[in-house]
Amino acid sequence: MAATKKQKVLFIGGTGTISAAIVRRLAKDPAWEVWLLNRGTRKSAVPDGVRTITCDISDEEDARKKLEGMEFDVVGEFIGFVPEQVERDWRLFKGRTRQYIYISSASAYNKPAASHVITEGTTLANPHWEYSRNKIACEEFLMRKWREEGFPVTIVRPSHTYDERSVPLGVHGKKGSYQVIKRMLEGKPVIIQGDGSSLWTLTYNEDFATGYVGLMGNAHAIGEAFQITGDESLSWDQIYRTIADALGVELKAYHVASDYLSAVGSKYGYDFEGSLTGDKSVTVVFDNAKLKRLVPDMRTTVPFNRGVRIALDYVLSHPECQVEDPEFDSWCDRVIAALEESKKQFQ
Repeated sequence: MAATKKQKVLFIGGTGTISAAIVRRLAKDPAWEVWLLNRGTRKSAVPDGVRTITCDISDEEDARKKLEGMEFDVVGEFIGFVPEQVERDWRLFKGRTRQYIYISSASAYNKPAASHVITEGTTLANPHWEYSRNKIACEEFLMRKWREEGFPVTIVRPSHTYDERSVPLGVHGKKGSYQVIKRMLEGKPVIIQGDGSSLWTLTYNEDFATGYVGLMGNAHAIGEAFQITGDESLSWDQIYRTIADALGVELKAYHVASDYLSAVGSKYGYDFEGSLTGDKSVTVVFDNAKLKRLVPDMRTTVPFNRGVRIALDYVLSHPECQVEDPEFDSWCDRVIAALEESKKQFQ
């Protein structure tokens, strides 16, 4: 009896936080032939057996030449942030793929939404963050092409997905999370937006991959949007306390209103209106029933108390992940000092 023909997938990107876990999983799956299209700057992150097309996809003509004669069962876009990029993808892949999966963002949901329980039917609108508005515009273009031409799109909306290379936080500088970890280890206070009680959902990338792979090649996913998140909701105080516990230190939380952080951070290039008011400071609990009807295996296998230890072990044992940010460190000290001084005026 003849063997079943392999399905062929092309990922645009393929080495990022979300995509790397998917590529690793599929590289072990004999049912899939995996291709990546990227600039080839992280070749060491590509598993054995995965084929690559070295190309900057923003050079559309070069991409067209290198894709000539190729067709795919699935094309996954991980680095499309503005409408012009998905319009390019539509030109490149219409008639070449049975499914085009676009990574959007759960930050596209209205902030604050009418209900903290978020479904795929929650209104898309984010007046606080241009990143989210661009994602909405990308979705609208792709869904219009589905309705008008049958372009086989599936929309995926992740929330806060993390991997072993970075510890997820609410307030950090431009160089990532390490400086906040360093402050914890040094016994310094760390800033948490709001009063720390709003709920948030963190998803380890290996769990996200389960949901994503389950949508690949699934006829019921065409023309539909799905959010992919874990099932665990934690307050921000719980998140930071879990990090401190894993480090074996006392958490010295310093709560600061999100609008205050936005006001005093903008001068230094910190977009806290977008990342906090437009996303992380708003309580959200995701209802993933729609996804689980198609992907019953989707569940949280790496809760945050375990995932954060994986991340911390990796970061603290890899010097390249320990990127210090003295500017952000100084900014935190100044914010805290200013608020403490203002308190004295009322004592």
